[in-house]
Amino acid sequence: MQQSLFDTGVITLPQAELDYRPDFLDQCSADGLLRCFRDSLAWRQDHIKLYGKVVKIPRLQAWYGDAGTQYRYSGLTLSPEHWTAELSALKLACEQACGQRFNAVLANWYRSGDDSMGWHSDDEPELGRNPVIASVSLGVCRNLDFRHKGTGQTHRLPLQHGSLLIMSGPTQSHWQHGIAKTRRVIGERINLTFRYIYC
Repeated sequence: MQQSLFDTGVITLPQAELDYRPDFLDQCSADGLLRCFRDSLAWRQDHIKLYGKVVKIPRLQAWYGDAGTQYRYSGLTLSPEHWTAELSALKLACEQACGQRFNAVLANWYRSGDDSMGWHSDDEPELGRNPVIASVSLGVCRNLDFRHKGTGQTHRLPLQHGSLLIMSGPTQSHWQHGIAKTRRVIGERINLTFRYIYC
């Protein structure tokens, strides 16, 4: 049976380091960034290899970062767009909150409940060992599900508009996470995961 995580603060999971801050951005700032990123980022719908088949990703995505910060997953290679002023400002706010430098961000646009993200870990070699991932959510609340790689234990965290989730330590080594589809009629959500790429 799936368990719900705490609403705020440091979240206790075995072999994980999670810090959830639901009020990271105020309502006005979060609303403005949602509109800005929806209308201005270089959105694309890519194809990836999944269980040997090439499939269309069920969401739109955009990759921004410093020069040379390519990102590879599931047979896909993303080359960075140049930082926008709004992304740079949000990156700085995340760096101050995390005490960690970031040089790239993956933006995902979930246009409706039909868009999703399958089970995965952010454990690609270019992220290094025990990466710090700063995840900012804008738009409707969507559930981020966690599943332990060894025990199969699951937990659920609703990600609020304007919230910040910091994943660090051994989290990516021991846990997968994903965003499931929902049949409910819901609006859009944009998620931005800031990270450091070792070029």
